[in-house]
Amino acid sequence: MSPARPPLSFTDDQAAAIDAALNALEMQFSALVGMPADKRRRLMKMGDKSEAFCRQTLSLLGQNPQLVPPSLAVTEAQQNFETLDWMRPRVQRLLRLGERLSNTDTVVGATIMQTSLQGYALLKVSGRNQGLENLRETLGARFARRSKSAEAKAA
Repeated sequence: MSPARPPLSFTDDQAAAIDAALNALEMQFSALVGMPADKRRRLMKMGDKSEAFCRQTLSLLGQNPQLVPPSLAVTEAQQNFETLDWMRPRVQRLLRLGERLSNTDTVVGATIMQTSLQGYALLKVSGRNQGLENLRETLGARFARRSKSAEAKAA
C-alpha cells in the first residue's frame, strides 16, 4: 500500500511557529490541574444527566437564596459552570487536533515501516551479492522469535 499523500514536512519557520504557539498555550493554560490517574478515577464524574441535575439544582438554589447556608459554595459552583462552558469548545478543538496528530503519526510511521520492510526484502534477495549479509542479519534480529522458555525466563 503506497501513501495516498506526498510526504508531510514542515519548514523550520513552521516548526518554530508551532512551538511558539504551543508555548503560548502552555503558558495560558498554566492553571490547569494535573493529577495522578488513581486520584482522577476516585473523583465523582459529571455525565450528561448529572450535569442537567447540577444546572437545575444550582438554578433553584440561586432563585431561593434563603435556603442556602453560607457554607454552601453556590456562587463558586455557578462560576465553575461558566468555566466549564468556556472550556468545552476548546477541549473539543484540542482533542480533534490531538487525534489528527496521532493519526498522522500512525500514517507516517506505517509508511516508513512499509518502505523499510520492502527495503529489507530487497536486502534479503540482493544483499548477498553485495557483501551486506551480516548487516541484513543484524536487521533481521527485529523479526527473531524467542522460544516460550526464553520468554518465561525473561519474565
